[in-house]
Amino acid sequence: MSHRLLALLAASTLLLAACGKDDEGAATQGGGAATAPATEPAQTTETAGAAPAGCEAVQAPEPKPEGSLKAPSKPLGKGTWDVTLQTSCGEIQIRLDTKENPKTAASFAALVRRGFYDGLTFHRIGRLPDGGDFVIQGGDPTGQGNGGPGYSVTEAPPSDTRYTKGVVAMAKTATEAPGTSGSQFYIVTAEDSGLPPEYAVAGKVVGPLDAVEKIAKADADPQTERPTAPIVIQRASLAVPGSGGSTER
Repeated sequence: MSHRLLALLAASTLLLAACGKDDEGAATQGGGAATAPATEPAQTTETAGAAPAGCEAVQAPEPKPEGSLKAPSKPLGKGTWDVTLQTSCGEIQIRLDTKENPKTAASFAALVRRGFYDGLTFHRIGRLPDGGDFVIQGGDPTGQGNGGPGYSVTEAPPSDTRYTKGVVAMAKTATEAPGTSGSQFYIVTAEDSGLPPEYAVAGKVVGPLDAVEKIAKADADPQTERPTAPIVIQRASLAVPGSGGSTER
């Protein structure tokens, strides 16, 4: 089976993933390379299995309730804005795309500033039908793939957008307009996922991909794609442009 066909199959299941609702009743979340049941319980505080190679063994955090936040009303200021995710598998540095996707970048930054991502998990390790790398997904407060921040923003990506390795994009459901996003994001782990230009782009991983690759190789349930051991975002911080790399929180 060709890589292109595998990617299209993965894209169809990405759109059909479990969804949650924002405070106006519209579906805001979903995504991944396969569908996970929305009713599946979140992991408990007990470690479910051996930590991925090179990762810290941690307990799964308690699920958080659906968010009730408001979308930011202003874009980020000029300069280079970087988000650092401190995870149980190492550090992931993301450079936000404030030029092509300012609304999405501002929303992602606002969630970081509010501490929204602290203590959340990577709840899905998405793989292609042939077992190849596809995406890793996180940012859901409930840990089940159906939660969000309480709002959504819409920013359709350019028609020539490609979702290649290291691109950070936002999950959405099949019923939502292209470029709709809440808090759930995925990092592409395939060299080229072949996804259609329907997912808002937050930015791209800069620097080493070691932590991303560790997470991508973690053991996961083949049906739900839930990691067998917790992978936690311990803290997210936002670097202030022109501050020599200091962070806002």
